[in-house]
Amino acid sequence: MKVVEREVINPRGVPNTLQYGFSQAVMVKGNYRVHLSGQVGVDAHECLVGTDLEGQTFAALDNIAAILGALGGELSDVVMMRIYIAEPARYDQEGVMRALLARFPKSPPATSWMIVSGLSEPEWLIEIEAEAVLPE
Repeated sequence: MKVVEREVINPRGVPNTLQYGFSQAVMVKGNYRVHLSGQVGVDAHECLVGTDLEGQTFAALDNIAAILGALGGELSDVVMMRIYIAEPARYDQEGVMRALLARFPKSPPATSWMIVSGLSEPEWLIEIEAEAVLPE
């Protein structure tokens, strides 16, 4: 089995994003690149896990972990995430940060955060797309 080589890049001269739970860049050498569909704060029965941004973020990350687990991977294999936060939750982004720090305690993925006017369902506050690189 080959091992994925993964190096997070957080150079001096740019903001220290590690304190927020993500890296400036991730350099990867591996075999399988996986693109996950956007995950939201619902459980396996498509029930909303809660009305707060932090809870929905944890649920979305748990969904990502479950999908990667089915492929033999884990959250630490994620190299890039795109986080879409619905406008009503614009000022509650600390919950996202807490979830990222909890799920990616070291070598977090590169991440983009965007505020969007809304998601497919009005009660959804966050959607997270992820890319991962898995070993062969």
